[in-house]
Amino acid sequence: MRQAQPVLWCNPSRLATAPAQMQALGKSISQTDMLAAAARFERFAPFLARRFPELQASQGRVESGLLPADALFTALGHRPDQGRLWIKADHQLAVAGSIKARGGFHEVLEWAEQLAAQAGLLGPGTDYAMLAEAPARALFGQYQVAVGSTGNLGMSIGIMAAALGFQAVVHMSAEAKAWKKQRLRDHGVQVIEHAGDYEAAVASGRAQALANPRCHFVDDERSPSLLLGYSSAALHLRRQLEQAQIVVDAEHPLLVYLPCGVGGAPAGISFGLRQLFGDAVHCFFAEPVQSPCFLLQMMMGLDRHPSVYDFGLSNRTEADGLAVPRASRLAAELMQPLLSGVCTVTDATLFEHLVQVLDHTGLRIEPSAAAGFSGPGQLLHSAAGRDWLERHGLRPHLAQATHLVWTTGGRLLPAEEFQRFEQRGRQSLARNTPHPTLESPP
Repeated sequence: MRQAQPVLWCNPSRLATAPAQMQALGKSISQTDMLAAAARFERFAPFLARRFPELQASQGRVESGLLPADALFTALGHRPDQGRLWIKADHQLAVAGSIKARGGFHEVLEWAEQLAAQAGLLGPGTDYAMLAEAPARALFGQYQVAVGSTGNLGMSIGIMAAALGFQAVVHMSAEAKAWKKQRLRDHGVQVIEHAGDYEAAVASGRAQALANPRCHFVDDERSPSLLLGYSSAALHLRRQLEQAQIVVDAEHPLLVYLPCGVGGAPAGISFGLRQLFGDAVHCFFAEPVQSPCFLLQMMMGLDRHPSVYDFGLSNRTEADGLAVPRASRLAAELMQPLLSGVCTVTDATLFEHLVQVLDHTGLRIEPSAAAGFSGPGQLLHSAAGRDWLERHGLRPHLAQATHLVWTTGGRLLPAEEFQRFEQRGRQSLARNTPHPTLESPP
């Protein structure tokens, strides 16, 4: 890992049974909280449909498709007797264009609901569409919503906060793309640029928010509300799996691969999936080789809070949303008994997989969204992965396994940016330069 080589780490602390009631940073989190987050999204659906024309067809529901990808599974070097590949296409989520629409929207909506209820604007049977009207906007305009971000979380928070009428402020780190900053400004969001990394932007934003009693700071490192917004995705995925007639049980395992930055989004989703599917679902996070903050945190235990810089890594990657030096302790504590493992991937592989996804599915994703596609290979073709499959009794059931890669961003990516990424990926594939990989199966 110090040498920035791809690795797969499997979690020795994983429990077969997910605790129904969990504690993280002294806060209780349960399936009841996940259901409450899903119910909140339902209450706000009329407002979202009214405020965002692109959500009218879905009646205000922000959801993504579940797409089969058999040809891509073969192109990635896997066989039909090793399972089937599906894509949970959160890179296509409307409005914010990334997975961050789930957690980011939820926290802003939760705070707006609290303020509106306290002001007497909400009562039993209230149609939340009225929150798009002048009285609600006048109320929200007295308050500020702030967040620190490398890009996508800032997009979701800024766009939703501005849509409700809040004063929206996004502290952007050095890794954030220029087009994301401009898009936020186009929505009336104040963007404060920082020369430091994600951690520095969050710290600065948190400090400024503390000085303003009318500011709500969305803290990606510590927020249960964000995490629970992500967790509600598990409920919709369960319905999609049922509609696709995909069985999930001990003989039909669900193997899920999620790109990971600070950890809130993949941890929330993994929490939800483990609550619903128990031991039949196995979640793996994927991180850049220069930014394996969650892997470090899981390996070193909760009594320490390591940084990738401590291990000689640069935290530099084109996967801007994953360029995080230190993991969320909230997410790590929650994942200690739930997560199956963490793998790392080079930027070169991210670009190659971006091209393979385009060629075999037609989907356009960001480099960070490509991280999960290395997961099946690392699990199926490494000594660590084969040992993990053997110890969990999964090898006899691989042919019936569902590999699910969660794509996280790309819908709003400018064409010229995607063309640059695609060119790098095609050049890398054409050179056929051997990249550091895990060993192939015997």
